[in-house]
Amino acid sequence: MINWTRRDLFRAGAATGAAALLAACSKVPEAGEGGTLQRIKDAGTVKIGIAGEVPYGYTENGEVTGEAPEVARAVFRAMGIDQVEATQVEFGQLIPALNASQYDMVAAGMAILPDRCANAQFSAVDYVTPTALLVPAGNPQQVNNFDDVKAKGVPIAVLSGTVEEAVARDLSIPAGDIQPYEGQPELFQALLDQRAYCGALTDISLRRLLADNPGTPLEITEGFVPVVGGREQIQAGGFVFRKGDDELVSQFNTELTKLQDSGGWLEIVAPFGFTADNLVPEGVTTEELCKAP
Repeated sequence: MINWTRRDLFRAGAATGAAALLAACSKVPEAGEGGTLQRIKDAGTVKIGIAGEVPYGYTENGEVTGEAPEVARAVFRAMGIDQVEATQVEFGQLIPALNASQYDMVAAGMAILPDRCANAQFSAVDYVTPTALLVPAGNPQQVNNFDDVKAKGVPIAVLSGTVEEAVARDLSIPAGDIQPYEGQPELFQALLDQRAYCGALTDISLRRLLADNPGTPLEITEGFVPVVGGREQIQAGGFVFRKGDDELVSQFNTELTKLQDSGGWLEIVAPFGFTADNLVPEGVTTEELCKAP
């Protein structure tokens, strides 16, 4: 039997977050002379945005958790900010809502991409992870990467607004073969209903999907790094801030790096399926990832 508990919570949380956004819920107060950092320190509270994607940031039993929110909590505690309040919206609305001052930061495991860097400011790299495909058991079509999807003309399910959707389009997979979905439950169901042959996400997300839904006739391919125009599309995630919040980003990066170097980061993220393989390799930096091809 499929366990939809986390997925149903996602739908409820996303609907609440989107409704709040559309209703122009109370915005983050304008920063005073001290800027955003001073304001949240004075308040002892920071507001974050999440997207409801397991295991990066989601709602469970009424509580927001996931890799990114838990790491953010630890970092902000080190900065003297003990309270974290979360709003859940659709993935594609995370940066627009951030720039509309609905919250102070996005904590959703968002991949660092040049077009996103043009609209917001990323933290230091939080983690790296390969892409993978969720395919029928036995993978009868032997589809193991995006090039195979294109060559064999099979439909692929992606989450709307994600790096996987962008890569599929950049590799000229026919638009009719790309099926964007708003959330993991819809993508997963499309595979079970055989409306799409495969689904593309990070391998961490797909492993969690199968762990939460045992016995389904699906399997995960080996992880890979897509190549577009001769350039590797490294899946490296970070926290997202408004442009101009340099002091906040600087202090956040300082404490995030300390957490990573101390081993504390790995302890926090292990329950969400992250391992030492997801530690940031030397040379993978936000500055490099933000450069346009």
